[in-house]
Amino acid sequence: MKRFSIFLLLVFPFLVSAQEQFTVYFESNKHDLNKNQIALLNDWMLANKESKVVAINGFADEDGSSAHNDTLSQRRVDFIYNVIVKNHIKIRSDFKTRSFGEGHNQSKVKAENRKVVIHYLLSKDLAREEEILGIKPVQPVVAEIVPIEEEDMHFPTNATLEEKVAMAKPGTRIVIKNIFFYQNSFGMMPTSKPAMDELIDVMLKNSTMVIEVQGHICCVDADRRNLSLERAKQVRRVLEGNGIDQKRVKVKGFGVTHPKFPIPEANEEQALANRRVEIMILSK
Repeated sequence: MKRFSIFLLLVFPFLVSAQEQFTVYFESNKHDLNKNQIALLNDWMLANKESKVVAINGFADEDGSSAHNDTLSQRRVDFIYNVIVKNHIKIRSDFKTRSFGEGHNQSKVKAENRKVVIHYLLSKDLAREEEILGIKPVQPVVAEIVPIEEEDMHFPTNATLEEKVAMAKPGTRIVIKNIFFYQNSFGMMPTSKPAMDELIDVMLKNSTMVIEVQGHICCVDADRRNLSLERAKQVRRVLEGNGIDQKRVKVKGFGVTHPKFPIPEANEEQALANRRVEIMILSK
């Protein structure tokens, strides 16, 4: 008789303190309500037109077989469900039911075991519905961005940064030429101003574009001071100081892991090509 039988279609990690409950009681071996309980249910429905039902749990006493009580408690749940649907009470779109039969902590007062419990949220709590029910929002699937080297875009000779950005696809890397830093420092040299002004102008004209500033260094076997990242951050600071939202500018330091030419470089031209700042278009 104590077999625990559950027709389980809904299991929320209920935060009981954040939910309301309403209980109606049934006569022995009945799955519909008497007049007094119907009146209580009607009063509840009138007071909760803007509330939302999230679950209905049905219970039975120990009289009769376990199979009989399983069926009886489910019929009680179905009865209540049909009544609230007919009265247009709000119900979650993924609403389901639970039927416990006699498999629950039985009260010594037998009449208290023949019941249905309605779990619901008040209208004032509906804005926090997912949070209260412990449902985590589904994270959107973000397509992986495949890097595209600038050379593979075959931009026209002497194309401006604005023209390159207009032709670029998400993932395109573009070298920002003539951004210079003091030796062994992330301090930007004044001669970098024209290049930075051009980048700022492009970011302002493309107000939804999101980029990743990528720093690279040359001439050493490892970026032990993380200088490439600090230089990328410095570029972001300049952009931010000129009205570009920080959320639109990601940063990354590659150190010497993505050289254009083998290290050690053969000459200063190769070193300059390795010692660079690029932007990668994340979205336009």
